[in-house]
Amino acid sequence: MNLNSITFDNSYARLPKKFYANVNPTPVKNPNIIKLNTQLADNLGIKLNNIDPEKFFSGNSLLEGSQPIAMAYAGHQFGHWVPQLGDGRAVLLGEIIDTNGCRRDIQLKGCGPTPFSRMGDGRAWLGPILREYVLSEAMENMGVPTTRALSAISTGESVYREKEFPGAILTRVAFSHVRVGTFQYFSARQDLEGLKILADYVINRHYQNCVNDKNPYLSLLKEVIKRQALLVSKWMGIGFIHGVLNTDNTSIYGETIDYGPCAFMDEYSSNKVFSSIDQTGRYAYKNQPEIIRWNLACFASCLLPLIDKDEKKAISLAQNAVDEFSSLYNSYWLKIFRNKLGLMKENENDEKLIHNLLNLMEINKTDFTLTFRALSNLVNNNDVQFKNYFLNQNKINDWIDKWRNRISLEGKDNKSISKLINSINPSYIPRNHRIEEVIVEALEGDYSYFEMLNKVLNKPYDDQNEYKNFQSPPDANQIVTQTFCGT
Repeated sequence: MNLNSITFDNSYARLPKKFYANVNPTPVKNPNIIKLNTQLADNLGIKLNNIDPEKFFSGNSLLEGSQPIAMAYAGHQFGHWVPQLGDGRAVLLGEIIDTNGCRRDIQLKGCGPTPFSRMGDGRAWLGPILREYVLSEAMENMGVPTTRALSAISTGESVYREKEFPGAILTRVAFSHVRVGTFQYFSARQDLEGLKILADYVINRHYQNCVNDKNPYLSLLKEVIKRQALLVSKWMGIGFIHGVLNTDNTSIYGETIDYGPCAFMDEYSSNKVFSSIDQTGRYAYKNQPEIIRWNLACFASCLLPLIDKDEKKAISLAQNAVDEFSSLYNSYWLKIFRNKLGLMKENENDEKLIHNLLNLMEINKTDFTLTFRALSNLVNNNDVQFKNYFLNQNKINDWIDKWRNRISLEGKDNKSISKLINSINPSYIPRNHRIEEVIVEALEGDYSYFEMLNKVLNKPYDDQNEYKNFQSPPDANQIVTQTFCGT
């Protein structure tokens, strides 16, 4: 094996020791590759022929230059403060510079206990690993900022949760694993030195445009707010529910991170919750924008001593920045949903038109993905499929008339409008019942369904006539009502 086949440059491991704990992955009994993401490996500049993927992606062997660490962070979990969390079952192997010149983290998830495990075993069972692989790669293919899945490995060992399961490890790739909770970790300890080191690190790594600003820390806050406003608007546009939007699961870079009890909606419901641990609906679909805003307010409070020595002035500047979130989010959301309706130009009645459709969808319990996708048929006066989703034909006919009148103002031909609709409304999503089928088959040792679902979701905006059955919502006996974290 060529030990130089991956060149590491580990900037986070060069920070003071209080930022992390040095810890090696715990070797596993019999690692076997379930799936390697060769396309992502190529983008990262990883030559798979020059390494032993089973050993490296299981943590059984380390390559030269790897400096395994578990990152320290804190966070609010369901609104409750937890002063120390950290990577309890993940180890950052190191950082590499990809073929585009971007710095990327390579992390193993489910690779054994760390000093932050809090009595946990640090392992993951097969189901959540396959779920994260499928969902994170589907999100990438739908154009949503996300961590990536480089590999899934079975360990040959058992993991014990409510019962015995086969163990597995995910290799996760991220532009950054720094979270709002990372800043909270130092802020709560009133460690101003650590806070400044972290903020400077994030600016230098991710937000170089802030370096020479008059107030770089205020600029950092504003940039993170923009990224998160865009991210959550994209989630809302595809019916994605994260499920556990704690501050420790909110990325400073603006990626979707920590796929636990997440899910995509079938029937549209603004109050939809899947997570088994979200008993109050705190992280319901409609609440996601406001929760992200709350998390950003927590981030802003951490930065106060860096923004200005005068606390009142710092609070005022930070509050003004956070207050901008709602207007930013609304503008992103409106653009996305305009496009979903085939609209590019702006009209003062667009928001009402969008909400009227969503209200009808909620009343009629129509499938979120299929309803929006069917709009492309309406463009060509093929109304049957779209109308059949609604029980009250008079109301939907009235909406269609208003929509067609609005479409006429675009001044575009039908082909262009239909193309726009199909480019932003996926034909395929990782439906919950399909994920469950993947896991059930995999527990029997069959990964063919997992491979097929990944193949379909590689092109979510294409019709793929040979895989039409993957478009369908669940039958009554297939509906998934709850998803689980998997820790």
